[in-house]
Amino acid sequence: MNIYKYASPATFYPLAGRLIPWFAVLAAMLAAVGLYLGLYLAPPDFQQGEVYRIIFIHVPTAWMAMIIYLVMAAYGVMALSFNARLSSMMMEALAPTGAMFTVLALWTGALWGKPTWGAYWVWDARMTSTLILLFLYVGYIALTHAIEDKKRADKAGALLVIVGSVNVPIIYFSVKWWNTLHQGASVSVTSGSKMASMMALGMLVMALACWMYAIAVALARVRAIIIERELENGGAANWLNTLNTQDKRQLTR
Repeated sequence: MNIYKYASPATFYPLAGRLIPWFAVLAAMLAAVGLYLGLYLAPPDFQQGEVYRIIFIHVPTAWMAMIIYLVMAAYGVMALSFNARLSSMMMEALAPTGAMFTVLALWTGALWGKPTWGAYWVWDARMTSTLILLFLYVGYIALTHAIEDKKRADKAGALLVIVGSVNVPIIYFSVKWWNTLHQGASVSVTSGSKMASMMALGMLVMALACWMYAIAVALARVRAIIIERELENGGAANWLNTLNTQDKRQLTR
């Protein structure tokens, strides 16, 4: 299969439509399994008791907030290097989902912090750097929507995301670089897991569920962006003729 042909938005549109149901079903199934493992099968924590179970939402959403931003930065490099329109569209499609995961990470972290630290919010290094990540997501969305010329907006947004990506390693290493209240990583590639196997399994399954959800939503959103930009460029008529009958039916719904 020639993957380079899917760099064209018109070619990628029908492929995205075929992939969305698969990723959506996977997300739902993995979320159901992950929540069952985390809320019912995983044992209580010997220090925090039942309150630790918010980890099955907090940690996966925090991971996804960082991963999505790095994926956006990679698309930004491709957009600036190769003038790839689809890369800019994917950045625009991923940004709202990344912002949503960042809000969930901050919100669940605050709910977790109250019973463990005695406060919903402290200016902890990791919490503060994650808040900056939210500002970067919102800043990208605001910047790209404030510039009317889509080409200029895409370039400006790509530059912002690439420069802002330096914040991601700061978030990850903040607990090692500074003396913070936030606990260190419970799961590490080099040192393995410090958690009970059922806890780690539930958290990893939930992380996969979040990842599948992010892909499904981004694909659905990028299809809408492709249509919007084709209509703005006045090339929608020729492009619609290249779609098959099923894709045309989806557009008329």
